[in-house]
Amino acid sequence: MGARLVRRFGFAAALLVGAAYAALDPAASQIERLDNALLESMKAGSTLTIAERYRKLAPVIELAFDLRAMTAFSVGSAWSNFSADQQQATIAAFTRLTIASYAHNFASFSGERFEIQPDVAARGVDKIVQSQLIPPHNAAVNLMYRMRESAGSWKIIDVYYGAISQLTTRRADFSAPLAAGGASTLIAHLNSLSDDLLR
Repeated sequence: MGARLVRRFGFAAALLVGAAYAALDPAASQIERLDNALLESMKAGSTLTIAERYRKLAPVIELAFDLRAMTAFSVGSAWSNFSADQQQATIAAFTRLTIASYAHNFASFSGERFEIQPDVAARGVDKIVQSQLIPPHNAAVNLMYRMRESAGSWKIIDVYYGAISQLTTRRADFSAPLAAGGASTLIAHLNSLSDDLLR
C-alpha cells in the first residue's frame, strides 16, 4: 500500500513539475496571456461592441505578435521594393487586420477553455508552443504557435491551424492585390477586409 502511494505521489509530482516548467517558459507564458485575453473577450460576449473588443485586444496582440516580421513574410519578395513609408503603412494595415480578426472571431462564449501543452519544442532558433481551444461538446481546435525571440521577448511569427500556416495563407491572399497595384492596392485591400470584420 505504501509503495503504491509513493509511486502515485511521484507521478503527481512529475506532472506538477512539468506544468510549472511550461508556466515558467517565456514563450508559453506569452501564449497563456493571449489565451486569457481571448477567453475574457469571449466571456464578455455582447456586453462589448466590436470597437470595444478591438481596443481591449489590441495591446495584448501587439505584445504577443511580431507583426513587422509577419507582414514582411506575408508580402514576400516585393517587401524590399516598398519605401519606408509604404512598409509602415502596410504593417499598420496588417496589424489592424490581425486585431480585427481576433475581435470578430472571439466574440461569444459557450463554456470553452484553453489548454497549453506542457512540452515547448525547439525548432532551430524558434520555439513551438501548442494550445487547444476546447469546447464543451465538440472536438478541440489545435493551435500551434511558432515563436522567435525579438528584443528580449518571445513573439509569435506564425500560427498553424492544424497543418495550415496562417502566413502561407496570407501570402497567397496578398499576391493578387500586389500584382494589381503594389503597396497601395494591398494596403487598401487589408483595410477593406478589416472594415468588413469591424462592422
